[in-house]
Amino acid sequence: MCRIYGHFGSALPSERIRLLSELQRHGGPDSQNFENTDEWVLGNNRLAIVDLDHGEQPYHLGNIIKVVFNGEIYNHRELRHRLAGMGYSFSDECDGSIIPALYHKYGLDFVEHLNGMFAIALMDMREDPQLVLATDEAGMKPLYYHWDESEETLSFSSELPALLAMPGTSRDLHPEGLDSYLSTKTPFGEQTMFADVRVLPRGATATFRPSEGLRVSRRSLPRSEYSFSSLQQAGETVRELLELETRRLTIGDVPVSAITSGGLDSSLVTAMLADDVPNLHSFNISYTGDWPFDERVYAREVAERVGTTYHQVESDPASFPDLINEVIWHLGQPNADPITVSTFLLFRSIHQNGFKVAVTGDAADEIFGGYGRMRQALWDGADWASNYVDSLAAVPARLRGQIYTEDYREYLKSRETTAQRLENRLLDFPGNRLEAITDLEVEERLPAYHLRRVDHLSMAHSVEARLPFCQPAVIGLARGLPDDYRIRGQEGKRALYAGARGRLPESVLNRPKQPFTLPITSMLTEGNRLLDFARDTLSSGELAATGQLDPTAVNGLIKRQIAHPSDETALSIWSLMVHQLWVKQFAHERTRHETVSREVV
Repeated sequence: MCRIYGHFGSALPSERIRLLSELQRHGGPDSQNFENTDEWVLGNNRLAIVDLDHGEQPYHLGNIIKVVFNGEIYNHRELRHRLAGMGYSFSDECDGSIIPALYHKYGLDFVEHLNGMFAIALMDMREDPQLVLATDEAGMKPLYYHWDESEETLSFSSELPALLAMPGTSRDLHPEGLDSYLSTKTPFGEQTMFADVRVLPRGATATFRPSEGLRVSRRSLPRSEYSFSSLQQAGETVRELLELETRRLTIGDVPVSAITSGGLDSSLVTAMLADDVPNLHSFNISYTGDWPFDERVYAREVAERVGTTYHQVESDPASFPDLINEVIWHLGQPNADPITVSTFLLFRSIHQNGFKVAVTGDAADEIFGGYGRMRQALWDGADWASNYVDSLAAVPARLRGQIYTEDYREYLKSRETTAQRLENRLLDFPGNRLEAITDLEVEERLPAYHLRRVDHLSMAHSVEARLPFCQPAVIGLARGLPDDYRIRGQEGKRALYAGARGRLPESVLNRPKQPFTLPITSMLTEGNRLLDFARDTLSSGELAATGQLDPTAVNGLIKRQIAHPSDETALSIWSLMVHQLWVKQFAHERTRHETVSREVV
């Protein structure tokens, strides 16, 4: 696991390269290396997981292929054995060291042979040199880039703050970014909140030559066709495959831990890990004081059932205003889910307890049909698509129109908004309603909303997060299930629940689904520090600078929350606060870059 960065089309001064490395050191503290010429640079910060004493990047095949790599290749041993039989040799046992030979043998199809999570950058210097970028099928490892067509250069990095330190990368904001963010809690698709910065989609292979520009192709997610005689048989197949893929994720030369929220998904993964990892440690987060949605009792029960060493992480909500800016900086873009603070604190504790790897239960709801909004969409009438899109919002559509300035409302009228684009995507999908919803969730929401959050906040503390439900075989099986085995009536994730019977306590299997997040509705009330922080952040003077939000309307939201606390109003206030802090922080990002620069020169 690493952080990578690079540039193709011109030279970068050595002090700039050191700055790029320092800005991502938290994600790769074990070693920092780069290679450069007058035309390109490839850099890497390493978090050592496999073959700890080796693995210096860039990996290379002679002087013709150079590679930097972020992620984990779970089938690297099988690939090394196959390639060795073809005459290739390797100097270490690192998972990424097989990539140059694999590319040399199979060309751009090399990614079809990889099982894992990855963001790869490769310089092919044969004949007309080209840069190749690739991301994994699920989008677990992000890669941001800026393509300057006029200068014929391309820059990339694992994290946005580093990319913004690249020469020529503008911090100008994407004008539609605020509405996109509030419509979906974080920007979906390839366009980021910055006008000139994009992110490679999941399952992408891109090639770049300065004279030809950037070309991006996509790989399809697998869809496996099984024939089941019963829900029980489907559950058994799901369990067996998940056990296999979870076992695959235990590879490495450092201890593996588990995150256990107390819900079905993470609890099942924890139980399966405990079969293969001696003295497995599991982690759960809760908050000091008496708050809703406390899941520690379920997480502890799972730990006792499967025999893990249990860690109860407790955090004081009074400290959250001090943490939010750091969380936002690591994310690079605003994410409206208050779970970001929980996630940041959880991975900090995992790191402090000496672990570099943590396995999570993320993505089960998307692929197995676990969200209540999915069930609701199957019952709704003709307006199901617009209702579904609005259920994804940080601020509902009717409320967004009230808090925008008149100028911003007029600007949006002449453009297709994110909400309109997603509604059209659902309605135009050539399958049934559940297939359309799953496609949107897996293609757009999962990589942007979940996976980038997990990646950035785990690597902020030098922890590699592994996700069994994002394994292509698991996604393929889930998407190939009959609709009835995913959702029927009020039941969701039916095949997954069937597979979990007997592995987990009945209290976990039968409990209602609840969010693993901060109870912000209770926190945004009089007497709590978070409310005062929100008032200051969203003051009229602070909001006036962007010209997109109406200060009077936003102040009215805060008054409404004080008088009549509600989840909708609280999330709206939280989301606006996060956006305002993000704008303020990244508008002054040069200050942080200059501080780091002085430290490395």
